[in-house]
Amino acid sequence: MTGESSSSSEATAEAPPRVRAVVEPAVPVVSVPPRRPGRPLIEVRDLGVWYRLHRKKRSTFKRNLLKLRFRAEHEVLWALRHITFSCYEGEAFGVVGPNGAGKSTLCLALARILIPDEGAAIIRGQVTTLLTLGAGFNLALSGRANIQLYAAFLGIPRRELERRMDEIIEFSELGGFIDEPVRSYSTGMRARLGFSVASALDPEILILDEVLGAGDRAFRAKSQQRMRAMMGQSKLIVIVSHATTLLREICTHGLWLDHGLMRRCGEIDEVLDAYEQATDGIDVALDEDGH
Repeated sequence: MTGESSSSSEATAEAPPRVRAVVEPAVPVVSVPPRRPGRPLIEVRDLGVWYRLHRKKRSTFKRNLLKLRFRAEHEVLWALRHITFSCYEGEAFGVVGPNGAGKSTLCLALARILIPDEGAAIIRGQVTTLLTLGAGFNLALSGRANIQLYAAFLGIPRRELERRMDEIIEFSELGGFIDEPVRSYSTGMRARLGFSVASALDPEILILDEVLGAGDRAFRAKSQQRMRAMMGQSKLIVIVSHATTLLREICTHGLWLDHGLMRRCGEIDEVLDAYEQATDGIDVALDEDGH
């Protein structure tokens, strides 16, 4: 079974024709918390995103003939449905949930990489994303060259990058490895490189998807300190992580996703208490290597 995203310009709010079945999330939607003062930087209104699922069937002579006349049968899976929340300046907003809950799909929608099929995601500000470890990296190039490449990927002017190059390298703590090919880097080293570039460029909205678990404990602590400084400058940070301990330390508000729907949204302790209770208190403990 393979998935095909509905994020193209042909996607509509309704399911495509010849839908054999629609896979709907079965989790009840909770009430939306009251609006906080001020104008939100992120405003998500009844957002929905579906994916088209193609199922391979055993080929027969009759089916091959029918394919000449009809489009292939498929199912529609709603990765997200009825998602509504707001994020404000000076907040760190944590997103938690099991694998397949729709967390990464939500990040793609907030980063304007994926177009919602229902509702809207209104983003007021410049967005910098670090969605996957090594995204935008060329493994054959050095760390220094990849800083330039990744900055270009984020739309950072060359003059601004040159002004901050030494700061980025120093924060990454890669030392002499900065001039070695990225293919020789560990997962934690790549995370350091990506976070150092993304967080050093004064983004108005920073979206991090499962990237702060990598790296040693000292670098994670330094990353958290930088994020707190960004929050103090009225910036917004959205963090996706399985590590509830990390989210409690950093975040002010949060969202619990399950099977594409909201289970709870509000202050981070309230959200994580409910999440941990439902999952028997299981948390992701990080060792020195972030595993």
